Amino acid sequence: MLIGYARVSTYEQNLDMQTDALSKAGCERIYSDTVSGAHDDRPGLKLVREVLRVGDTLVVWKLDRLGRSLSQLVAMLNEFKDQGIGFRSLQENIDTTSGVGKLIFHLFAALAEFERDLIRERTLAGLAAARVRGRLGGRPRALNEKQVALAKAMFQDQSIAVKDICATLGIGKTTLYRYVMVENRLKTNPKEPHARPPQQDHGGS
Repeated sequence: MLIGYARVSTYEQNLDMQTDALSKAGCERIYSDTVSGAHDDRPGLKLVREVLRVGDTLVVWKLDRLGRSLSQLVAMLNEFKDQGIGFRSLQENIDTTSGVGKLIFHLFAALAEFERDLIRERTLAGLAAARVRGRLGGRPRALNEKQVALAKAMFQDQSIAVKDICATLGIGKTTLYRYVMVENRLKTNPKEPHARPPQQDHGGS
């Protein structure tokens, strides 16, 4: 059985051209979505995947109606192949049930792998460049060097409550402790869990 799937973005609002082409191609059932291809939640596509059976062929008007990226498209078509389901795209004249269509699909798979390698390479190059400039990946520091020095100085002053330090710097206790606790604990007493005993915190919380 030929089963069609059509999709338009919310700003297009017209499925007629696609559904007419799918009907002309012999599709007995046609499912559709009106949503951007960037969305994973596509009820029509979900329903299509539920009704497809071994020997069926999914037909789309154009490749970009099904997948939002080459790698996503290849993954989906691989899933169909494993389930014994064929695939046709009318505009690109691709049919995975034919020898030529299978060859084109393998080419797509190779291109998708190439795309993943390029993304991986760019990511690694970007991280390396950031390290050279003194930046590492991950969350940015909550305090700059001057603020860290101020936090340590205030923390060593037993007359200043922890809550007042946090309010002054605009940070939470966890962040404050992350910057100053280890150093102060080592200086005061390595065996003590806190450099500043709770009873000397003047009501800080």
